[in-house]
Amino acid sequence: MFKGTYRHRIDPKGRLPVPAAFRRALPEADKGLVLTALDGCLAAYPLAEWARLEAQLAQLPAFSKPVKALSRLLLSRAVDCELDVQGRILVPPALRAAASLSGEVVVVGVLNRFELWAPDAWESFCRDSEQLLDDVSLGVEWPLRPQGNPNS
Repeated sequence: MFKGTYRHRIDPKGRLPVPAAFRRALPEADKGLVLTALDGCLAAYPLAEWARLEAQLAQLPAFSKPVKALSRLLLSRAVDCELDVQGRILVPPALRAAASLSGEVVVVGVLNRFELWAPDAWESFCRDSEQLLDDVSLGVEWPLRPQGNPNS
């Protein structure tokens, strides 16, 4: 659904252009998004994907401490956004501050969502992730490696 990396500028009012490829990936009848803070960036979910995420959260054990923490943090930071006629979203000040967004923003497609990163945070994430991939290639255990298949 969403893939690729783009650089855009967020204006002083917090308006950020959504890459044209991402706008085309949104359902025609629905140009809304839900923004929330996630892992040092902002995650932008189409409304249908956000509804699926909420349904998944609702299926988790309601009295589990980690589930309550995840739900509280994810949902309390969530904001509905609509694309304006110029294909921009308005990123609220609290979310801009949470992800240190001002000036240039890196917009990254991640399957069912796209993310908004401060350039220095994105570069740091990439360096750390490349090290993780190097560790995998050196045989260091990785959580996504299938059990029982040493060649995966």
